[in-house]
Amino acid sequence: MATIQVILQQDLKNLGKSGELVRVRPGYARNYLIPRSLAMPATVHNVKQVEHQQRISAAAAAKARGEATSLAERISAVTVTLTRKVGEEDRLFGSVTTKDIATALKEKGFEVDRKKIELADPIRTAGTFPVTVKLHGDVTATFKVEVAPKT
Repeated sequence: MATIQVILQQDLKNLGKSGELVRVRPGYARNYLIPRSLAMPATVHNVKQVEHQQRISAAAAAKARGEATSLAERISAVTVTLTRKVGEEDRLFGSVTTKDIATALKEKGFEVDRKKIELADPIRTAGTFPVTVKLHGDVTATFKVEVAPKT
């Protein structure tokens, strides 16, 4: 069985991820992968070009991860205080949501997307709660949200 090497340009189920060098049958490559721009022939020039792009993206990813780690350390030291009107047994009228927390973080100088703040349920009582924010891939920061009763 003859096979040829191609470089995948998109992730393909049961074949590989984008940028990988894979062996496929010549007809599959010639009739399906290459015409649909799912792969390109594995010439010396194309392989070098893909390797160069992978090095660039790896450097960019490392830089973004470093920035996220730095931001995580700074956010972990922060305590966000929100004052809300409370009723009996320190229960809030309404709740504290991720939008409220994101706004409070912005006031402290941290620009965080509210969708990245992980809050199992909205906060409905006064007190101090740990909140996690997912900054990049596996980089997370945990900070405290203090809900104080409005006097």
